[in-house]
Amino acid sequence: MLAADYPFLDLLWTMFIFFLFIIWIWILITVFADIFRRRDASGWTKAAWIVFVIVLPYLGVLVYLIANHDGMADRNMQAMQAQRAATDDYIRSVSGGAAAEIETAKGLLDSGAITQAEFDSIKQKALASG
Repeated sequence: MLAADYPFLDLLWTMFIFFLFIIWIWILITVFADIFRRRDASGWTKAAWIVFVIVLPYLGVLVYLIANHDGMADRNMQAMQAQRAATDDYIRSVSGGAAAEIETAKGLLDSGAITQAEFDSIKQKALASG
């Protein structure tokens, strides 16, 4: 009985409005994050943008997107590159220790300072720890 009181087109319209609201919230969060991430703007400039976006939300966000679209893209690229560099450094630091230890052991094996069994033992320990 409840479905009969709410026609299909009204349901589609409600879903469309809800979808637009979710997009609006996403854009608003993106703009606020970009305002706080900026290093080229003073605190007063950031405060003015925040007040503008809060007082006139639709106009404020649209003006911010139009005025700062290149800067937003650059800041996003810099953040992604910094994150990638941090991830790569972490991976190198975690895997580099085991590789260096195995390489040193291989040099000792080649020079005859250790036996093959000792090399295999060192290699297993290095791989288990890293």
